[in-house]
Amino acid sequence: SSPFQSPPPIGTWKGMASAIPAPARKKGSVLAPTTIQSLSHDTLCVLFSCLDILDLVRCSAVCNSWYLSSLPDNTKSSIIKRSKLLQSLYLKQMRRSGRDVSSRSSDSLEESMSAYLEELALERHRRALVNGSVVIDQWKGHSAGVNQCRMKMGMILTGVGDKVIRLWSSESLKCVEEYPVPDAVRLLDFDFDETKVVGLFGTQLSIWRRNGKRSIFPSKEGTFSKGSCMRYFDPDAVVGCEDGTARVFDMYSRQCSRIIKMHPEAVSCLSLGDDQLMISGSSLGRITVSGLSLDEKIATLKPTDSTESSLVFCGTTAGYASCWDLRKMRQLWKRRVSPNVVYSMHHLRNDSSVLVVGGIDGILRVLDQDSGEVVSRYVMDNAAVPSSFEYAHGVGERRPGKRIPKDTQIDGVSRNARPPITCLAVGREKVVTTHNSRHIRLWTFKCRRD
Repeated sequence: SSPFQSPPPIGTWKGMASAIPAPARKKGSVLAPTTIQSLSHDTLCVLFSCLDILDLVRCSAVCNSWYLSSLPDNTKSSIIKRSKLLQSLYLKQMRRSGRDVSSRSSDSLEESMSAYLEELALERHRRALVNGSVVIDQWKGHSAGVNQCRMKMGMILTGVGDKVIRLWSSESLKCVEEYPVPDAVRLLDFDFDETKVVGLFGTQLSIWRRNGKRSIFPSKEGTFSKGSCMRYFDPDAVVGCEDGTARVFDMYSRQCSRIIKMHPEAVSCLSLGDDQLMISGSSLGRITVSGLSLDEKIATLKPTDSTESSLVFCGTTAGYASCWDLRKMRQLWKRRVSPNVVYSMHHLRNDSSVLVVGGIDGILRVLDQDSGEVVSRYVMDNAAVPSSFEYAHGVGERRPGKRIPKDTQIDGVSRNARPPITCLAVGREKVVTTHNSRHIRLWTFKCRRD
């Protein structure tokens, strides 16, 4: 029979197992435990054929032992790809929706399937954050309060406030690596990618290789005033400075390649995009746009009316969130989403549906990117009985989160359930938050079954 048919019922498996005599073994011998690596190619195909399309995509990214299987002739076969499980599920979905794409070329089919899977994953992410359930893992990640976090590629980076930066797995919550901060300097900001961590110390940039080795390249006299924020997008690190400039450093030549005057006052925040655009905010609330390859700002965003897309978002100390269209340099909407300071906002890369916002009142808010409407509000449910989990530095606790109804006043929610959110970062169906304390929170959202 085909290895892609549905497996028999549990009772049938039991009957098959009981019909097979147990192999004889010597007295005192111990059988080796069965592992996932011991499953045959055909068995893995049967298991994978029972999954839905998104779970199948996730399995293909788990590890090589799942994605690749050694066949008897010692060649490597991509189980999921060569068995065309994903392609088969995709074609079924298209036929159900009235679209027949089976006649397309192989390359065209692969491209349309990738776009469909991305669209499907983003829709699941939106549904999870807007209407899903949430579980919050909280653990003591530092010996002193920290107020910054980043999340990329399934990894979480936390620090600023402690004398160490720590890199965590967002799945196991295991501390993968840590990077000591020199005693003589104060860490102001950091960023990371697959191979390195980049930190800003006043007038110096520091690079930690992912193997832990650190190197520093200091500023040249008179060319690098005190920095206040930093963003890294390989190969450039951009430092926002107190003199209103943004300085672009090439991380390989270790030279300052450009100095761009962004504001008359200090640069307070930066954001970099794949399209080489750099957006900066100032201490007086100005927002300017420039390009990494240019020597001057392109435009200053001003509040006017507009519609359409290519969006940039910002928050204010008065609790307002705003959205601009970069193509027209015009404001789309401005809403007061919180009665207090908005400290941080972020959205998943390529997601154009929801925006996550946190601030001094400790409420995790989910906004509609098109309108700025608050569609969900969450806090930790302190009334629920917590469960505990062990990690490298001790014992953490897990509690469910709860959604706050629209008509509930924030003052009626316990302060213990909502410490100020100083920074947040969004991953796929996950949000990590820091609170200027020793603890880190990871919010894991899950779609409710229809």
